[in-house]
Amino acid sequence: MADRDPHPHARPERIGHRGAPREFDENTIEGFVRAVERGADAVELDVHRTRDGAVVVHHDPDVRLPNGSRAAIAELMLAEVAACRLARGGSIPTLNAVFDAIGGRATIYVELKGAGTGEPSAEIARAYGHRCAFHSFDHDAVLQLRARHPELAYGMLLDRGTRQATAAVSRIPVRDLWPHWSLVDAEFMAAARAAEKRVIVWTVNDADLAERLTALGVDGLCTDDVRILDRPPA
Repeated sequence: MADRDPHPHARPERIGHRGAPREFDENTIEGFVRAVERGADAVELDVHRTRDGAVVVHHDPDVRLPNGSRAAIAELMLAEVAACRLARGGSIPTLNAVFDAIGGRATIYVELKGAGTGEPSAEIARAYGHRCAFHSFDHDAVLQLRARHPELAYGMLLDRGTRQATAAVSRIPVRDLWPHWSLVDAEFMAAARAAEKRVIVWTVNDADLAERLTALGVDGLCTDDVRILDRPPA
């Protein structure tokens, strides 16, 4: 069910933030596969929608075209986006391609970035049937998608500018909380536990910080390099 943890762990879930950006272009098939190879339990990615309705995996709303100019993904056809190359030579995949590459080996956390990405992303997730959840800074978009597809799992992002984050926890009607690591302390975790929420912290790129957050009882650590989570506890 959507309200249950689909992939329980004795330790926090290890989540590759946009794949393995320390080794490959972020949000690429190579990066997602490497994150899983490095021990990630899940990968996190961003989606936008092309002019012809394809869901593509990319962080920014625009891309650099082969001629050097930039254009909004929403104004391009899929073939035009596919022809773009990233800083290290990687290509921009579709969400379908990520599901094909990862299969059931890891949970896929989808951040809804571009307008109109919710419904087609949910359709893709349902078609594949693998572990997946949706989250966003756009809380209204999450709630609207949840109303249409209550069987899926959802989360809401909280950034460093979120005021009274702890007080807001009980009012967030989704399974997962995605706070920036700076918002998480014992008080926040107590509020989350009282509200029966999972806490997935971003972006944790320091082993000491990961250890401290683990001691607080977070459910997931989203990191640019899952290798930093391999250090055994002291």
